[in-house]
Amino acid sequence: MAYAPLAHSDEEIRRWVARELVPSGNVIVAVEECGVVGFAALSRRDEYSWLDQLYIAPDRIGQRIGSQLLNRVLQELPRPVRLYAFQANERARRFYENRGFHAIAFGDGSGNEEKCPDVLYELT
Repeated sequence: MAYAPLAHSDEEIRRWVARELVPSGNVIVAVEECGVVGFAALSRRDEYSWLDQLYIAPDRIGQRIGSQLLNRVLQELPRPVRLYAFQANERARRFYENRGFHAIAFGDGSGNEEKCPDVLYELT
């Protein structure tokens, strides 16, 4: 992501996915013949549901995989559903806004590992 520096090495990310993310049981994976093409990670904290991660393989963006994953997430999670996106990630912001999410707060990046300005979205 040109707008956000990596906060962790590839090895650290692989280790986190294998040891923490997948074992949490809160991951929906999109798989095609070629392998994993995307995933969504979700959680419940306080009175909110959270879409913590939505990742689509770069060569698969624009093929409705993100929409299918988000629809599945929204079937699983009670509302309101919240998520963060980087302010500079215009494509992701458009994606969420086109699906009914509304920006409710803007941050300066001090609350995320990448230290990049972010926006908190909510779908009620």
